[in-house]
Amino acid sequence: MAEPIKLQELTCDFKEEVASRIPEANFDLCLTCGTCTGGCPASEQYSMDPRKFLRMLLLGMDDEIIKSQWAWVCTMCGRCMSACPMKINIPKFVYNVRASWDRDKRPKGIRGSCDQHIKAGNAMGVPKEDFVFTIEDVANEIREAEAALSESGQGTGEFSDLEITADRVGAYMALNQNSREPVTEPDELGPLWKILHKVKADWTYPTVMWGGENYCMFLADEEGWRYIMEEFVYHIEHNLKCKVVVNTE
Repeated sequence: MAEPIKLQELTCDFKEEVASRIPEANFDLCLTCGTCTGGCPASEQYSMDPRKFLRMLLLGMDDEIIKSQWAWVCTMCGRCMSACPMKINIPKFVYNVRASWDRDKRPKGIRGSCDQHIKAGNAMGVPKEDFVFTIEDVANEIREAEAALSESGQGTGEFSDLEITADRVGAYMALNQNSREPVTEPDELGPLWKILHKVKADWTYPTVMWGGENYCMFLADEEGWRYIMEEFVYHIEHNLKCKVVVNTE
């Protein structure tokens, strides 16, 4: 028969390390109620869920935690923390697990998207000139389609004067876009533009770090994440002087 675990023999080095970075995490308050697991979209992936992952931390199963692939399927959406009666910060725990991996061993896809964002300003690696060309081309198609409908009596042509700008200084709002849309689904840009046009929103696209997604955050690359955000914020505040930022992600 297996010997029972003796609590005084447990060593929770990783727990203490993470707790020192997140003093408000409250790991020891876990009631093992499983509420966190109920709303977790990653539950049962790799036979794991938030409750099990946290229990492993509290039981000192450091090696198993650090090697677990489950940390990379967690979306860090925060549902677990929102539902938790003790408000235990599991997303930050997962972030620190990811950060404990050597960077070159972290998932290739997320790492590549992070690197592209640092290099090109978006996860798809789209040059600024191509982004600007795409939004101007799609806007022109919308205007032409609206004008044609108006001429044929099948529409009002209310979007025939639709204007899309990039880096317009003084616009009230800067809008961040998922970089996949201009590349693979440019027609998906139109509906949001029409809504903004309808309500007479004063907005523009930034062209510095314009990708709304930030894979460096998901990679737990704090240096890359900080670089992206600092470049973006500087461009918005000092160059464009926008008052509001809306991130569609």
